[in-house]
Amino acid sequence: MKLGVVGNPRYADLQSILRALADLAPARGISRSTDGGLEPQWGAKCPPALDVAELDALITLGGDGTLLRGARLLAGREVPILGVNLGRVGFLTSAARESFVHAIEALAAGRYAIERRQVLRAVISGADGGERSLTHALNDVVVHKGGVARVVRLRVMIGGEEVGPYSADGIVVATPTGSTAYSLSAGGPIVVPGVEALIVTPICAHTLAVRPLVIPASSDVTIEPIAPWADDLLVSFDGQVGTTLITGDKVHIRRADHRVHLVRLEGDSFFELMRAKLHWGDLSHRTTAE
Repeated sequence: MKLGVVGNPRYADLQSILRALADLAPARGISRSTDGGLEPQWGAKCPPALDVAELDALITLGGDGTLLRGARLLAGREVPILGVNLGRVGFLTSAARESFVHAIEALAAGRYAIERRQVLRAVISGADGGERSLTHALNDVVVHKGGVARVVRLRVMIGGEEVGPYSADGIVVATPTGSTAYSLSAGGPIVVPGVEALIVTPICAHTLAVRPLVIPASSDVTIEPIAPWADDLLVSFDGQVGTTLITGDKVHIRRADHRVHLVRLEGDSFFELMRAKLHWGDLSHRTTAE
């Protein structure tokens, strides 16, 4: 198995995990390649640079942000991704630090299931209709204000039909995977990943008439800033990369043609993750019957 390794050097335990991986990989038929930012962490056993064209699987060591970055590095290749959580929440990851060895053995032996997660394809077009940016996102695409705190106005089209103007701090367009991220913080619903849908959630809407929408995954969503509120706007992808918007720009969002393949180990389930990570239905703070 050709295994790519992506990690976040900010985690103190990362170096010991890389050394453990280097020790156990040969006996399990695993050859390693690494994201360039990890080279100082490997020490004398540093593998060659990661080449996504040669990978059979990818392991991410960190949190959800590290997994999102790993998915983006794959550039559309449907390679299984095993996320190992070294942080606090790790909602997208499948294994924890203490189960790292078991997770690697299961991956090498093929003892896992695959969850095929929807991906967003976002294109920014200018006033002349020409495309100037194309980016993919596993969680969400967000159009939001930059700099000074103020209301922005955005025109939203779904399937070619105008929904109406939004007065808000911004708009989140999320996949079901991203429904538990920024969209949830903005008041959006939790959508089970197997549902074929997109979620359009306003951020701090300035009218009670605007609420989150759950729409078919086949829908095309277009977001257009409305003058004179079109200045100092940003569009971000999975909260990690982004660009500015200028007057006349439009953001076109739809489901991508490829999926991200997340590794799920035995015993993993979405609702189990909800209970463990989001403390769903947790009433342990109650000491008496109410």
